[in-house]
Amino acid sequence: MEGMTHHGKVVFGLDIGTRSIVGTVGYKRGERFVVMAQRVREHETRAMLDGQIHDIKKVGNTILAVKKELEEDIGTKLKEVCIAAAGRVLRTVTTHVETEYSEEKVILEEDMYELSAQGIEQAYGEFLAGNDTDMKFYCVGYSVIRYYLNHYPIGNPEEHKAHSMGADMIVTFLPEDVVDGLYKSVEQAGLEVANLTLEPIAAIQVAIPEKFRMLNIALVDVGAGTSDISITRDGAIEAYGMIPIAGDSLTEVIAQHCLVDFNTAEQIKRQAENQEEITYDDVIGLPQKISKEELFALLKPAIANMTKPVADCIRELNGDKPVSAVFVVGGGGRIPGYTEMLAEELGIVKERVALRGKEVMGNIDFPDGIEKSSLLVTPVGICLNFYEQSNNFIFVTFNEARIKVYDNGRLSVVDAAMQADFPNDGLFPKRGKELNYTVDGKVRMKRGELGEAAVITVNGEPADIHTSIKANDIVQVIPSTEGEKAKLEIRALPEFEQSIKVNVNDKKVELPKFVQVNGVLQSGYYDIQDGDAICMLDYYTVSQILEFLDIILPEWTPIAVNNMPAKRDTPVYENFTMVWGDAAKRLIPAEEDWEALYEEEELPEEEHEDEVVSKTEENPDNPDEGESQQTESAPQNNAVPRNITVTANGSPVVLSGKASYVYVDIFDYIDFDLKTPKGNIVTLLNGETAEYLKEIRDGDIIEVYWQK
Repeated sequence: MEGMTHHGKVVFGLDIGTRSIVGTVGYKRGERFVVMAQRVREHETRAMLDGQIHDIKKVGNTILAVKKELEEDIGTKLKEVCIAAAGRVLRTVTTHVETEYSEEKVILEEDMYELSAQGIEQAYGEFLAGNDTDMKFYCVGYSVIRYYLNHYPIGNPEEHKAHSMGADMIVTFLPEDVVDGLYKSVEQAGLEVANLTLEPIAAIQVAIPEKFRMLNIALVDVGAGTSDISITRDGAIEAYGMIPIAGDSLTEVIAQHCLVDFNTAEQIKRQAENQEEITYDDVIGLPQKISKEELFALLKPAIANMTKPVADCIRELNGDKPVSAVFVVGGGGRIPGYTEMLAEELGIVKERVALRGKEVMGNIDFPDGIEKSSLLVTPVGICLNFYEQSNNFIFVTFNEARIKVYDNGRLSVVDAAMQADFPNDGLFPKRGKELNYTVDGKVRMKRGELGEAAVITVNGEPADIHTSIKANDIVQVIPSTEGEKAKLEIRALPEFEQSIKVNVNDKKVELPKFVQVNGVLQSGYYDIQDGDAICMLDYYTVSQILEFLDIILPEWTPIAVNNMPAKRDTPVYENFTMVWGDAAKRLIPAEEDWEALYEEEELPEEEHEDEVVSKTEENPDNPDEGESQQTESAPQNNAVPRNITVTANGSPVVLSGKASYVYVDIFDYIDFDLKTPKGNIVTLLNGETAEYLKEIRDGDIIEVYWQK
């Protein structure tokens, strides 16, 4: 077809359908399209099923016959052809994609784009898993049904702050073998493909004028076996769907009611469009007749069964809401009552669901003898789509490989990358491995460093993932790099800067906090490892305070903490007071108290201090428990735990989990703030003053309060 690439020259279009092939030849003259010739041939065998070619050679022979007839009609050899893939061969995947952020961030357009790319990749994986095949697919359309911020639906997440963003998406794929089958069939007929689009796109060229394509409109192509659905918004088709029920279901109802074969029933259905009464011979050969009114009453339930799933599919594709209008094409939609029922199912006024046929072909001139109808919308649209050169398949070079991609009118670098199986994370900067740890039981995470973004060029010019591409562009992408893994020293934690302030012999002493990592004391220069459990100890033992102050006391030196006798492993919390020697004796003069406290096996000072540290390490979260384990009455490893009930400040308290208990254990069961002294603490056991390590028994009465 000489000069076909110039505006207005002759175009040859083929509508390769399941039942027949329609060939159209024409040209543009101003705003009008002139059809020079049109030929239709039905397949001699079932060489096609549901829009997909099963016998390439037989389909190729039928195309060749159509081509020869058209060449005779126009007196010119045809070399190139425009074709379309049927909407029913498209495969739609609905998926939900979610991205969690380590910290609250403002959502940018780039984040939404990355989420969509992630959703397409995820849908592609789900599709392949569900089909158990190695064939490739083209992504020909996708749309976000709804967004989520922090797991709640939102209209537009851009500029909002969130910890997570998600989306429900519909992604549509076209199997590569469908495209290859179409290409090979036309090549069998001695033709080259000049343009390959999708049948719904071709139908829109005629059915929806360009000035209306910015609107939210559904196009329904009602064929024999399927109803193909597409949704337009902002000038582009965003989603596709297919319902496996169409005109043949009505024909079957007529065949059963009228007792005729399928072909006769099909003729009755078509005649009913224009005749008030239809005559026919039934299967016995007897003449019969049926009125148009009776026939439509018969078909009404079947039409309802057709329109309800179509309406449900339109809502699903359109984000659970009806469209502004619906245009119906194809033979199956011509049956009276179809558009009215579809409008009722969608909940929109009936005038907004319209059959598109003769009324949208005002700018198309047909040869004499060809009736303008909805059946010709797609064949003519295939020709018209050539002039726009959009919504078709093009070739681009991606990282030295020549690939075929579907140009949906908004094709960009990221679309070509996905078709080339370029990993999605190679386009976006990758963070290094994150560091997960806990501080005092609270989960923390430090993000890794951000790597370098992908380096992208289109035809040698700097570009990014959003850059538009067109046929024969050369795209080069150097993958993004992964950043350094997260690193963090303990001294960088905000808690590490805190200290413990205590009163030692009437002097304020500030002590740096001890840090335990997985039960082992570590310095501030320790590099936190993934999974570390860090515990900031909020107390010092008496022994640790003495060591910090570089003070050595004889082992039997009296020591008091908060005006109570203390041992070397007694915990000292924030704002506690600690004194020793004569000062401790003046506070607690009773000699028997000191004797009772130190009546235990004598240990060398070094071994005693080691024991204090080890007990602290064993149970950092409950130092008092470690303390109780060193008393004479403390349970051994093989002792059986038992419960006791005491009365504490007037209320019964049950202590559990140990074989024996000491006075200090009660602070684990009552609400009493030891860290903020409000005077001198009074500790009574059965009415008498008791030290922290005094054993308590079932039925004891405990009183503890601050005395100003």
